[in-house]
Amino acid sequence: MSLIKRIPGQAYLWIAVILFAASNSIVRKLAEVGEQHLVAGRNPISPCNVLFVSNICALLVLLVINYRHLKLDLLKQISRREWLATIAVAILSGALAPGFIFQALTLTRVTNVILIGRIEPLLILLLSIWLFKERLDRWEIGGALICFIGAILSFQLQSMGMGSTIGFGRGEFLTLIGICAGMSGNIISKAFLSRIAPEILTIMRMGIATIAFFCLAMYLYGSAHFAEAFSPFLWQWMLVYGALIVAIGQFCWSKGLKNSNLSQASLANSFSPIAGVIAAYLILNEKLTLGDSIAISAIVCGLLLSQMGIRRRTLIATRMTHLNAVRQAETGLGFKGV
Repeated sequence: MSLIKRIPGQAYLWIAVILFAASNSIVRKLAEVGEQHLVAGRNPISPCNVLFVSNICALLVLLVINYRHLKLDLLKQISRREWLATIAVAILSGALAPGFIFQALTLTRVTNVILIGRIEPLLILLLSIWLFKERLDRWEIGGALICFIGAILSFQLQSMGMGSTIGFGRGEFLTLIGICAGMSGNIISKAFLSRIAPEILTIMRMGIATIAFFCLAMYLYGSAHFAEAFSPFLWQWMLVYGALIVAIGQFCWSKGLKNSNLSQASLANSFSPIAGVIAAYLILNEKLTLGDSIAISAIVCGLLLSQMGIRRRTLIATRMTHLNAVRQAETGLGFKGV
């Protein structure tokens, strides 16, 4: 335990980012394994089964890790509005977003899913300015814009014959819907759920998301859709995936955020697309096309610009905080500095 306490917050962030970046490739690989072990002619490791069972496994692990935080007094302090916001976030970020992404992974390359995900930072920045009136550095906005252009450039080059796949198809469209759902959940969480402890919020979101996804899938597809959900072959893989990727990833990210500043978290998260592409190559042997390489180069440049903006904004905020502290001290001493 003493060794764990000495682990810096940034290390937790990087572990989480690597685990999350590899998750798409691992899901695709598991689906391929399932195709070789059909149950009643159906793949037991289907997108619905993966999401439902892995959430159950992850929830069990999170309960074991964070059971000390689940105190009745703390739960009673959560307002009705916060409960409603948690339900909305769980449905959007925990059920709909991964559901669409998992389905997209069966229709397109992992690299395409990763590249189109670079649209999200620009949308979040624009919504932060509009909804939360945040003041952002121009380098930050420029970096996000370059990442967006890089993602669009990839599919444009593919459609011109510089890649091996069709530029924008059903899989990419489902990815876009999933990104919008997850982004909406993040905005609601930022607006209404900042007061809830991350350990409690993670468990609440995971539990509600699991129930919501199960009810939605039952309504849309019927009970037969989960016929293989209790297959031992599925569970042996989901215990590993749910515990290692989902639960440990969530735990490391929450732990890292608690013991790191925003610039460190942003830097670690910026590495996510590169780690995802590397994972797709190592796990799936998914080679980059010329269009991918050009787009990723643009995205790396955009990420560097964004980090410059974040660092610049952090330094300005630190200087302002120090200046205000000095002014308060001078006022308390009865004189005013120049």
